Amino acid sequence: MLKSKEVFVCRECGYETPKWLGKCPSCGQWNTLEQSVPLSSSAMLRGGKAARVSAIGDIRADSDIRYQTGISELDRVLGGGLVKGSLVLLGGDPGIGKSTLLLQVCEQLGKQRKVLYVSGEESARQIKLRASRLGVASPSLFILSCSDLDTILATIREEKPAVVIIDSIQTMLLASVASAAGSVTQVRECANVLLGAAKENDISVILVGHVTKEGNLAGPRVLEHIVDAVFHFEGEQHHAYRILRAVKNRYGATNEIAVFEMRDSGLSQVENPSAMLLAERPEMVSGSCVVCVLEGSRPILAEVQALITKSGFPSPRRMATGFDYNRMSMLLAVLEKRAGYVFGSLDAYINVVGGLKLDEPACDLPIALAMVSGLRDRPIPADLLAIGEIGLGGEIRSVIRLEDRLREAERMGFRRVIIPASSLEKLNPKKFKIQLIGASNILEALRALAETSPKAARPDHSGGNADEN
Repeated sequence: MLKSKEVFVCRECGYETPKWLGKCPSCGQWNTLEQSVPLSSSAMLRGGKAARVSAIGDIRADSDIRYQTGISELDRVLGGGLVKGSLVLLGGDPGIGKSTLLLQVCEQLGKQRKVLYVSGEESARQIKLRASRLGVASPSLFILSCSDLDTILATIREEKPAVVIIDSIQTMLLASVASAAGSVTQVRECANVLLGAAKENDISVILVGHVTKEGNLAGPRVLEHIVDAVFHFEGEQHHAYRILRAVKNRYGATNEIAVFEMRDSGLSQVENPSAMLLAERPEMVSGSCVVCVLEGSRPILAEVQALITKSGFPSPRRMATGFDYNRMSMLLAVLEKRAGYVFGSLDAYINVVGGLKLDEPACDLPIALAMVSGLRDRPIPADLLAIGEIGLGGEIRSVIRLEDRLREAERMGFRRVIIPASSLEKLNPKKFKIQLIGASNILEALRALAETSPKAARPDHSGGNADEN
């Protein structure tokens, strides 16, 4: 009888099956089916009273529907602030700074409203020690060390806080669910209960979520569909900079990012990421070029480096950090076929400085120029920028929101920019103080670069079959 009631649920897509399978038939992932307890048929068919409906014109949307966190970068990613009655999920690697950021938010929010910080992993004394180090001492911040969700809900009803932080959702336990904490069923049901509490009491609830070794949020995939917003806290442990990225946001734009710097006193927001990413850019060094990427509504300048050197192995190495490896291989093939540069016996390394990840086509041209610069050992001028997508025929295609990228380049002091020729025809050069250089294919872009670059300091390894201009 017990086996007939067992249900296995895929934590990636929510697929249910009465028996365990090694591979999920729905999403194709391996070892993602976990045992769950299904709802009884009586509970599923139980009727209820009709609810009162409201016309959309009668619903008020007050201007004070958002709470300002006191951190402008975070408010911008949230869409203008933390929305009342919303359920927000914050995920990230262990030690990345999730709890640190939330305690700093508690300090700012606690100046005007009541905040309840619930931890299922740390004691109240441990949280106090970390809060003292960060200078968090708001009198309206209350700490609760508990993992029983029924007790937490009773505390919320009694204390009536405006903001509740749950750290973390994987440690919460609902007594009515016959499953261990952190399981698919527990995480899903706890999130549903907290969602109901947020909507019913009109409070903002922030959930902290663990991530798997692949970088995905742990628990069932439906967890991301339950919440109103999903944010990922990214960064390398050996870098001081952290990036908060909006993946889902019902109350604002997605793909927005906020940049923070980890210091002894906590996280400090970086209001000018372009200046931060270009601060240590070396001068007169070959293989370095500046790219302009769009992160949500914000254009950001970053440095990309390419190192081309003779290989000491029978098969040359290819390595890309912060850039797609397959895209890098395609650009190398285009440069060999369309521009005549030979990379076949050379090692090629691509690195995006600052831990930023480039995933848009506008980065093709600057990366290709950086690789040619590294091959020829000719530095790219420090005041030159390149923007454009490269096709397999060597053509340079237009990119979106070019004017915003050009304005950011002007603001950062760049004087020249190589852009697609098709985009140059649609722009008014008089609107910009920066010199616009149009190129219809990779050869024209390389010629424009050669006219502005210093002469080679060392012999190049192009094989002698590339255009010397």
